[in-house]
Amino acid sequence: MQQTDNLEIQSFIDSRRMSAQQWMLTALCFAIVFCDGMDVAVMGFLAPSIIEEWGISRAAFGLVMGAAPIGLAVGAILAGSSSDWLGRRKVLLGSVFAFGVLTWLTALSRNPTEMAALRFATGLGLGAAMPNTTTLLSEYVPKRSRSFLLATMFTGFNFGSALIGFVAAWMLPRWGWQSVLHFGAFIPLILWLVMLFALPESARFMLVRGRPVQAIGRVLGRVTGADLGNVRHFSLVEEKVGARQPFAALFTGAFALRTFTLWVCYFMGLLVIYLTTSWLPTMIRDGGMSVDRAATVTAMFQLGGTIGAILVGLAMDRFGAARSIALAYLCGGAALILLGTSGLHAAGLALIVGLVGFFMSGGQTGLNAYAPTCYPTPMRATGVSWMLGVGRLGSILGSSIGGVLLGFGWSFTTIFCVLAVPAALAAGAILVNGATYGRAEESRVEA
Repeated sequence: MQQTDNLEIQSFIDSRRMSAQQWMLTALCFAIVFCDGMDVAVMGFLAPSIIEEWGISRAAFGLVMGAAPIGLAVGAILAGSSSDWLGRRKVLLGSVFAFGVLTWLTALSRNPTEMAALRFATGLGLGAAMPNTTTLLSEYVPKRSRSFLLATMFTGFNFGSALIGFVAAWMLPRWGWQSVLHFGAFIPLILWLVMLFALPESARFMLVRGRPVQAIGRVLGRVTGADLGNVRHFSLVEEKVGARQPFAALFTGAFALRTFTLWVCYFMGLLVIYLTTSWLPTMIRDGGMSVDRAATVTAMFQLGGTIGAILVGLAMDRFGAARSIALAYLCGGAALILLGTSGLHAAGLALIVGLVGFFMSGGQTGLNAYAPTCYPTPMRATGVSWMLGVGRLGSILGSSIGGVLLGFGWSFTTIFCVLAVPAALAAGAILVNGATYGRAEESRVEA
């Protein structure tokens, strides 16, 4: 490249084709999310064996099952946002290493209390991983395909959750539940070794933190496959941050409404998804159908969600992010009403559940891809982390409230028709969010 006075980083990335290193980064982020999916799902497959071996009640084991989700929420808020100070690379390396080691230690647990403490600590590590994979990848891919690539990255979660189920089915009868946890630790630790050499720091982060021009040029050039040794200055043009502290900046100017609407949307989406996936199998079994039928129908939700994530991501790049996500949630609400009014014995029950997953999980994954674009570099990881952390409260509420509603005597039809309300609220929130753009002052950061 010829000598250049000033190179604007995002415009430079947008003007080029994806390099081999950018595809490698996409694969690494996919692998991190894949490991996240494995770890989040693993205890559900191991619970019956552990309960039987330790001779404890299901209620006693509930402490273990609830520890990781709480750790995830806390980790997303605290550890995830720390990368706006420490860097995306450092936090991701620490996160993957931590949840690999802690999963290994979990296999050595001797009682539910020890296991719950280790699962909570593991959740802290996992919570830091998701927002930072999202943030780092969004800062290195071109805008024209950003939503599709991020949405595809998030499908790694579903694949990881599915794989650990097959692994557990094969390993449990042969070597016991500890072996499955050893497998779940081995994969992220191997990934960590690869990341140690292959994971770059964000060039945008390096710029806003005042790193030397030569260092920025080396990292950006390596990732994009360009010779940037002659560039004299790098710059970024993005929305101006109105406060020094990233968390405080979330509630200044146009970012305040943007933050609130992201929280509402993510909370409502997870409320619907977790209530559906947690309690649909029980409702199907209570309706007189077999365990196999319940598992098959519920699996259609995940299958539909995986396909929906990719297609919603494509729609976001082509037709606009906020509108595509809002339409997905609205169609998800309509599919929920269709599910409720069709009833448990509908001939197309599995297909309808697949449609709910397609739209609701598709919209939720699209929101994960959209959130990094809502914030400038100095506060991006903080904004994404807090959205994920607050949104986790929706997953906790959704997982628990289903049993309460069934206890109140709510019918299958009533529950799923009412769930269309939070789906509609999510759609409204994301449309309001999209309307906030253009209200924040832009600024240029240079080095």
